[in-house]
Formats: sequence, structure tokens, C-alpha cells
Amino acid sequence: MAQVLLISGSPSKVSKTSKVLGYVAEQLGRHGVSTETISIRDLPPEDLVYARFDSSTIKGTIASIEEADVVIVATPVYKASYAGLLKSYIDLLPQTILSGKVVVPIALGGSLAHLLVIEYALKPILSAVGAQTILNGVYGLDTEVVTNADGRVSLGDDVRNRFDNVVQQVVESLRVKVTSS
Repeated sequence: MAQVLLISGSPSKVSKTSKVLGYVAEQLGRHGVSTETISIRDLPPEDLVYARFDSSTIKGTIASIEEADVVIVATPVYKASYAGLLKSYIDLLPQTILSGKVVVPIALGGSLAHLLVIEYALKPILSAVGAQTILNGVYGLDTEVVTNADGRVSLGDDVRNRFDNVVQQVVESLRVKVTSS
């Protein structure tokens, strides 16, 4: 069965990035796609700070990436780039871990001034760990992501349409993989 792995690079406990990934997972589930999520903020801080390549927790996340057909990497934008927590995690990954996978970058930022963070910051670091098939991804303003009183996320029409488009691209890439296998 095709597997989509969602990686949240947000260090925040109350994360719009994670809520967006929840929305994407929910939409993928409606297409019968299985998902798993890694929230980097929940990994042992010592493993990330001290670059513990031999950590069983880190090795477990690497196994999840290896099993995935599609990897969606989401990050908040800080100081015009992806989160440092995400960089610490990526530094622990094998150099070709994303080779042969469809990769989708997602970034949420505070202004349109950071619109190119995917092109100039996130895609290069994903390429450095083997990503070759990188979809366009989605950059959204964090003001377009609202948490309702019930805890569910509401997205602005524009960003919701772009996330729905990415979901369709992922589903199509999985169909192609299944028919070519």
C-alpha cells in the first residue's frame, strides 16, 4: 500500500504548520491514502542538538521515510528561512534518503515577502538529501490558517485550493506508482 509521510518542522506546541498537515492528511484519507506523521518537536532534543545519528528514535524516523512513497515536509518561516529544528533533523538523515520519492514542500509565513522560501531555501536542502522529484508545494500566510473553537482548522479559500491541488497531485503520483509497479 502506498504511504505518505508528513514531517512537521515546527518547534511550536500549538502549530499552524501541524494543523495544515492534519488537513492534508484528512484530505489524503478521503482518497484512501494512508499517512503517518513525524513531528520533529516531539523527538528527543538531545538527539537533535548532539547529532545522535545512532539514536533509536532517529533511526525509527529514518525507517518511516524509507518506507514512504511520498514525503511532505512542512515548516514555519523564521527569519526568511525554514525552522532551525527542521535543519537539525535533516542533518541527521542519510544523504540519499529522499531519492526515488515524491517530495512536497510546504511553508507558512507571516508575509508574502517570504514567498520564495520554498524555491531558495527548502528545495535546496531537500535536494541535498536526495530529493529529485519535488512538487511545487505550497506557501501560505499563517493568517490564512485559523483554529476554530472546536480545534479544527479553517483555511482561507486561496490556500485551501492550493492544498487541495497538492493533494490531487500526490494522489495522482501514487496512482502512477501503483500502475507502473
